[in-house]
Amino acid sequence: MKIFTAIMWATVAALGSIFPLAAAAAAEPGVLLAAGQGDKNVTHETARTAGKTLHVKPTDDFEVTGDGRVAAWQKVAWEPLARRAARGHDYEAKIKLLYSKTGLYVLFSGTDQKLTATLGDDFLDLWNEDVFEFFLWTDERHPLYFEYEISPLGYELAILVPNIDDKFLGWRPWHYEGDRKIRKATATAGPKQSGAAISGWSAEIFLPYKLLTPLAGVPPKPGTRWRANFYRVDYDNGQETSWDWARVGPSFHEFEKFGTLVFD
Repeated sequence: MKIFTAIMWATVAALGSIFPLAAAAAAEPGVLLAAGQGDKNVTHETARTAGKTLHVKPTDDFEVTGDGRVAAWQKVAWEPLARRAARGHDYEAKIKLLYSKTGLYVLFSGTDQKLTATLGDDFLDLWNEDVFEFFLWTDERHPLYFEYEISPLGYELAILVPNIDDKFLGWRPWHYEGDRKIRKATATAGPKQSGAAISGWSAEIFLPYKLLTPLAGVPPKPGTRWRANFYRVDYDNGQETSWDWARVGPSFHEFEKFGTLVFD
């Protein structure tokens, strides 16, 4: 009980400083019902122990374009995501990462055939349509991590998630503006409109460290390690297909199975 109470107070303190608005998603005891829920076709039996490691190289700051055309990305190799179930769309999904003195850069790219996205605003249930997601767990002492989702249409969901005994909810950022606001852009190989035929899409995100204040481990320095995971979900023709970097079970929120980012 003392340990549980300490964790709760640490979580509340962090939430009060960073994301003190109403919850965006919630889970009832024993039921996983939050943002980035995952793929019901992937079971605990198919999940393997997370052992993924990715080194993140430093960079000077640059403007995101959505398609990764900036020269800094050419020095970084693609890291593939793996399809989470045998059935589903045989699309490609991959990522690149860089970090600067002010924030983390994430580049996603994936092949596709149809832009399955209709939602037209930020902070909606983006995980129910085509989406790219990443989760960052900067301090393993507390069950508290940052989740980000972006649709091909460029709409986003940014939340801080406390996850205690598999009960979790997402909290929206406060004063989400200025140097605390994420910069992002998307690009599509084809029309950027709902239902369009495309051959792929990409997303480029700059996450400022100021948005994560006061989480421990932020900003990262050479040698810093964060736990993290990266996901894609696609819903073309009514068929759900998902990908992950570090293999988790049915829920994307199995944070103890996340991989590790090592900052060079």
